[in-house]
Amino acid sequence: MQNNNLKKTNFKFIDLFAGIGGFHQALKAFNTECVFASEIDKYARQTYSANHHITDNFFNEDIRLISPNEIPNHDILCGGFPCQAFSIAGNQKGFDDVRGTLFFDIVKILQAKKPQAFLLENVKNLLSHDKGQTFKVMLEILENQLGYHIHYQVLNAKDFGLPQNRARIYIVGFKDYRLFNFPNPLNIKVKLGDILEKNVQEKYTISDKLWLGHQLRKEKHKINGNGFGYSIFNENSSYTSTISARYYKDGSEILIQQENKNPRKITPREAARLQGFCDDFIIPVSDVQAYKQFGNSIAVPVVKNILQNIINSLDNNYSFEYSDYKNLINY
Repeated sequence: MQNNNLKKTNFKFIDLFAGIGGFHQALKAFNTECVFASEIDKYARQTYSANHHITDNFFNEDIRLISPNEIPNHDILCGGFPCQAFSIAGNQKGFDDVRGTLFFDIVKILQAKKPQAFLLENVKNLLSHDKGQTFKVMLEILENQLGYHIHYQVLNAKDFGLPQNRARIYIVGFKDYRLFNFPNPLNIKVKLGDILEKNVQEKYTISDKLWLGHQLRKEKHKINGNGFGYSIFNENSSYTSTISARYYKDGSEILIQQENKNPRKITPREAARLQGFCDDFIIPVSDVQAYKQFGNSIAVPVVKNILQNIINSLDNNYSFEYSDYKNLINY
């Protein structure tokens, strides 16, 4: 058994498909430095820049247009690669969708830069997409072609102090064999009222026309034997549905009950809180863009707890020779 004595005071990370910087927000709790970020959406880059320091030289707009060798060396690669290609809310085209093929841009970077660890996030449907073949191909590439040692698990935001039912798959890889476990649920009791604003502008109350449309569509779905349609919650609800990037369209997945009036959409600040962003997180964009951004982002407390365990593994644990590792896990 070998001891690499890896005791680092400053881990460098890169933030791919960075959005508004959910991974960056989670990593602020640790002694880390972001040396590169990539995000194609200009409005998301605006929010990212308003909240996270990163030099223009290392803020890439399109990861497909940069050579992996141009990316700075780093210890940890983070990436919430686009999920629409695998989501049940999308067309589920997987690798036939250009957004699905972006996974291979991650592969190219891992191959070229060989970071000590990575953390990827996606919808849980990735596990079952194409009868499991898509995920099987990913594991084959990460493990057998790139030589990473992989851990993966579905975790839910509602188990980590957020009042949102948001299940996502998290994939962790290490270049060396290392002791690692995903975090256990925190068992923090929360309710939706904990993140709701006290004084909400009238503009977030949905119109009579939209409310009627929601009710008619739900009734139609009920007649057809499915449960689709709007979802309504109140301050005592334990958690909401998953907020999505399409929330700006009609808010149907999360409506807040109001006394003697139509329900309302959540505000952008409430959307931020639903994903675990603190109140000093700057929202410099329109409501439409904000809903898209928070719907596309990650649940910060979940990622923070995973990253804590990754950093502990890199900072404190021994790395193992293969024979030692087999003996350890079979003990």
